[in-house]
Amino acid sequence: MKVEIWSDFACPFCFIGKQRFEEALSQFAHKDEVEVAFRSFELDPNAPKEVDQDVHSMLAGKYGMSREQAVAMNENVTRQAKEAGLEFHLDTLILTNTFDAHRLAQYAKKFGKDQQIVKELFQAYFTDSKHLGDPQVLADLAGKAGLDREETLRILAGDDYSAEVREEEEDAGRLGINAVPFFVIDRKYGVSGAQPSPLFLEALQKAWSESQPLQVLNETISSEGCGDGSCTPGNKP
Repeated sequence: MKVEIWSDFACPFCFIGKQRFEEALSQFAHKDEVEVAFRSFELDPNAPKEVDQDVHSMLAGKYGMSREQAVAMNENVTRQAKEAGLEFHLDTLILTNTFDAHRLAQYAKKFGKDQQIVKELFQAYFTDSKHLGDPQVLADLAGKAGLDREETLRILAGDDYSAEVREEEEDAGRLGINAVPFFVIDRKYGVSGAQPSPLFLEALQKAWSESQPLQVLNETISSEGCGDGSCTPGNKP
């Protein structure tokens, strides 16, 4: 079974949703037979790399609220993150464009390091207040995940893996995904948002049960049945 997760590294609920999904997956009886793939999605492809305001001011301007209201909203997000076992420091978060971070995640797939780098990128942004638009920061994270730091810098200096990012974003559009996180199971079931772990577990169980072949409940072959063009009646008293 395959679960694809569309998310953006600047999305707090993507990190929270990832944590809740992984909690559900750890309780799933067939977890070793589940492939998880993270897909690229930019909430704001036009976001600048350098932003001269903090996240509170950005949200206040975006949603037409006061700074105090934005702070309260972010405090609520931080509480939800803590309940999921995550530590957020939104006061010192550095706003930026995430396209290069997505390119790095695509590069990491080549070496089977994508899940590790995705975790590093989320933590760097929301917990460690790292600048994900800075190639040096991304290269450090790549090295931490076991990737070649200098090769990462070379890739980020060009446009390598840009097409892969755009392809996954276009795929999201074809599937009707316009908000993240969004979880797709076997291209048949979709779960939108950072849902509670029990809901994710229920979705996994439902998808698994419906993907399995029919199981015959009786172990013995019936003496009555039809097959191969003939019918065999059972013995009668």
